[in-house]
Amino acid sequence: MPLLVNQGRVFALVFLLLLSAKTSLAQKGPRGFNQLFDSTSWSSKTGVRLNPQAISFVEGYMQRYGPGLRKMKGWGLPYFNMMDQVLAENGLPGQLKYLAVIESGLRSTAISWAGAVGPWQFMPATGKRYGLKITAQLDERMDYVKSTKAAARYLNDLYKQFQDWLLVIAAYNGGEGAVNRAIRLSGSRDFWRLQQYLPAESMNHVKKFIASHYVFEGEGGATTLTRQETLAQAERLAIPLSAAAQEGTTTLLLEGRYKKEAILKYTGVDPMEFKRYNPSFDETISMRGNYLLRLSIACMQAFEENKKNILEESLQLLLRGN
Repeated sequence: MPLLVNQGRVFALVFLLLLSAKTSLAQKGPRGFNQLFDSTSWSSKTGVRLNPQAISFVEGYMQRYGPGLRKMKGWGLPYFNMMDQVLAENGLPGQLKYLAVIESGLRSTAISWAGAVGPWQFMPATGKRYGLKITAQLDERMDYVKSTKAAARYLNDLYKQFQDWLLVIAAYNGGEGAVNRAIRLSGSRDFWRLQQYLPAESMNHVKKFIASHYVFEGEGGATTLTRQETLAQAERLAIPLSAAAQEGTTTLLLEGRYKKEAILKYTGVDPMEFKRYNPSFDETISMRGNYLLRLSIACMQAFEENKKNILEESLQLLLRGN
């Protein structure tokens, strides 16, 4: 009996030593990122979090590709600056430039096994649909500026259809049909609920985008959340108003590069009223990429009627550095 007791103590000691070593390694390895993805809290800086279902994928992706992506922050800066401008001109979040990172590694000469070409990996039919010339002598899919402009138009069309950036990214990879099929089979338009019905490559493409965004910016953003999460975030961060103050007003979730001056011009809203309903509007929408706008019902109607003009003037103000 004493021998069995001694053996039990030895086994227990070995187990504790192994557990301690495993814990030590985990603290040094990618598991340390778990603290950055606390699913019970929001980032104090921007109010943005990543979905906890992405944690394990992001950790592994960062461990494998993080060093190369961090180098890309330097040599890729001229391409990113150009893409930021083109995306802004089209009213799109600048974060979408990371789609070109996972599509091609920002290489103009990238060619996929399926025949997709260029930094945005256009297939021939899609490239031609969005105005790119593809001949034996010339392939504009390899032109950084022209392909980025074509990608912006394509992304805008996909967003009009799906109203959710994660579904847009899935559709960019696997096609609109694959996403619509997943929506139909799952009965949901939430990426995290329908992901298993997507082709594996498209499902992982979305997670690669989230992981790349994290490497470059250190946190989530407008394009790494589902539409439901984005709306919940905007409502949570909106300045609370009394029921009396909200009377006669309505809200609209804005996504894009809107400027306060353009909204004031086309809606006729009083500047002080706008500030009261929408404090720190420019700073918040610039940082988060979205904002839950509150206006009187009449001014919101004017906003809807002039939305295109408001966005175009907002982009001109941004390009002029206002």
